[in-house]
Amino acid sequence: MDDFEDPRDEAGTSKDETMEEDISSFESSAPETSSSSSDPQSSNDSQSIEDMLLEFDQQEGLIRDRSLLDPNHIVEEDRIVGRDKQLQEVTKMLRVALGDNRPPNLFLYGPSGTGKSLITKAVCKNISAICESRDIRFGTIEVNCQDLDTLGVAVYELANRAADEALVEVEVPKHGVATKEKWDELYRIVNENFDSAVFVLDELDMLVGRRDKQEPAFSRLLYQLSRAGANNELTAHVSVVAISNDTKMMESVGSRALSSFTPEDVHFDDYDANQLQSILRRRQDAFYDDVLDEDVIPLAAAFAAQTHGDARKAIDLMRVAGELAEREGDGGVREAHVREAQDKVEKNRVLEVVRGISTQKKLCLYATAAVAAETDDESARSTTGYRVYQFLTDAIEADQYHQETYVNKMKEMTTYSLVDFERRSHGPSSGMFLEFQFGERPETILETLREDSRIDMVSGDEVSTVVKAQVRNEN
Repeated sequence: MDDFEDPRDEAGTSKDETMEEDISSFESSAPETSSSSSDPQSSNDSQSIEDMLLEFDQQEGLIRDRSLLDPNHIVEEDRIVGRDKQLQEVTKMLRVALGDNRPPNLFLYGPSGTGKSLITKAVCKNISAICESRDIRFGTIEVNCQDLDTLGVAVYELANRAADEALVEVEVPKHGVATKEKWDELYRIVNENFDSAVFVLDELDMLVGRRDKQEPAFSRLLYQLSRAGANNELTAHVSVVAISNDTKMMESVGSRALSSFTPEDVHFDDYDANQLQSILRRRQDAFYDDVLDEDVIPLAAAFAAQTHGDARKAIDLMRVAGELAEREGDGGVREAHVREAQDKVEKNRVLEVVRGISTQKKLCLYATAAVAAETDDESARSTTGYRVYQFLTDAIEADQYHQETYVNKMKEMTTYSLVDFERRSHGPSSGMFLEFQFGERPETILETLREDSRIDMVSGDEVSTVVKAQVRNEN
C-alpha cells in the first residue's frame, strides 16, 4: 500500500507493400500560398480581435459536427465498423449488469486506436440507459491511467470519477492522507450510489507507480478492486474492464492479483485500409455536403493503415485536414490538406511521447531511429542501435547503459505504440537480436528529438556517417 504519494519524477515497420501502393498512387501537390504584406500599417494588421473573430464567424465553415471528428466521442452503433465480434463479446459479458448479478472482469488488449475504449463506452452507455428505465442504479467509472503516477493518485481519481457519476462530492483530500482512506471513500461513494458499476481502466499498463514497490501499481489496483466484493467492502456488483495496448501486460500482474482478477480476454487487431475507409465514410457527415474531395478519405485511410491501422489517427487526420482548409479559406478539403495534416499529426504525436521521457531514453530512441532511417525497410537491429547509442553518449559525455539496459529501455517505448520489436536471428553465426520497427517515420522521430539541446550538440551528418558504417558492418 502506498501511504503517501511521491511527486512524479520530472526525468523522465516495416511498410506493407499494399499500403505503400495506396499512398504512392496519390500524386503529391504542394498547395499554392500567397505572400501577405509585411507592412505593419496594412488593414489586416490593424484589425481588432473582435473584427477578426466576427470575420471568421461570418465565413462559411467546412465542418458541420466537430464531435464526429473526436476519436473519443461515443458514436452511434451503426458508425462502429469492423468490430462486430468484439462488440458482441463485450455486450454478452457485461449485460448481466441489467439484473442482480456481477459481470465478469474483462481484459481488452490490442494496438492503439483499434476500438477498445469505443466499444466499452458504447456498451456501457446502452446498459446505463436500460438500467435507468428499470430503476437500477448503474455507473461507469472510467479513468485513463496514462498520467497517474502512484496508486494513491489512481484511487483518488476513481473516487472523483465515481462522485461525478453520482453527482456527489469526494470527502477526502487528494494529497496528505493515506491511500487506505481514499479506498474507503471510493467504497463509500459506490456503495451509497450504485447497485452495479463498471470500472474502466484505460491504458492501465501506464500505471507503474513507485519504483520501490515489488509489484507495479496496476497490479495492486487490480487486486484491491477485484477483492473488494469478496471482502464485503463493496456491496454493489462491480466489474473491472482493464484496457491496454500492451499484449503482455498480464505477465506483470502479481500472482495474488491474477488469481482474484481472472478476466475474460478480448483481443482487438489492427484495422485494415478498407475498414478505415468505412469508418471515415460513416463520419463524413461531420463535414458539409460536397466539401470533401474524393481522394481525401482513401488517402487518410492509407496513411493510418500504414501505422498499425489506427482509427484514431485516421479520424485525427480528417479533423486536422478540415481545420487547415478552413484556416486557409479554402472551399473544400483537398489531398494537399491531408498530406499537410499527416506531417502535423505525426510530429505532434511524437512530440507528446518524447516530451516527458528522460535524456537517456531519448538517446536510446534517437540511436535506434537513426539506424532505421538508413535501412530499406526502416527497421533497426538492437546490436547496431546500441553501438550508435554508445557513440552518442560518448559524444555528449553522458552516462552509458549496458546493452541489456538499452534494450529494456527500447522495449518500454512499445507501451507508447511508437516502436515494436521482434526477436530474430540471421544465421547460426549472428546470434539472436531484437529488430525494432517504428510506428512513425524515423525521420520525424529524429527531427523531434533534435529539439533537445543535448542531442542537437551532435551533428546529424556525423551520426548518419556512423550509422552507415555500422549498417555496412552488420551486412
